[in-house]
Amino acid sequence: MLGRLNHVAIAVPDLEQGIATYRNTLGADVSAPQPEPDHGVTVVFITLPNTKIELLEPLGENSPIKGFLEKNPSGGIHHICYEVDDIISARDMLSAQGARVLGDGEPKIGAHGKPVLFLHPKDFCGTLVELEQA
Repeated sequence: MLGRLNHVAIAVPDLEQGIATYRNTLGADVSAPQPEPDHGVTVVFITLPNTKIELLEPLGENSPIKGFLEKNPSGGIHHICYEVDDIISARDMLSAQGARVLGDGEPKIGAHGKPVLFLHPKDFCGTLVELEQA
């Protein structure tokens, strides 16, 4: 079912500082900031030869990563994203096996313009998992 690792997401308290760290210190190629109001974050992507790193900053008072940053003020790894060929069949198969899909269970359009779902971290070794339609 799982395809390639699409990205590792890191929540940051200050997106500009995160961009500077990756661009200036590590010499990475960093995209322009992209507000994602439906997800309550602003994101940038760091392109690597084999995957991407996504830096997330809260957008708005109801951002889902606000609580994460309150517990982890310096930031940290927030989730990992795997590609799947068919997000609906993946959701249905995982739900049938007892995995919890967050939200209303319906895919939303993610930062790459493709449908995404999030799976409860308690069902996946303490890791928030995002699935993205390949």
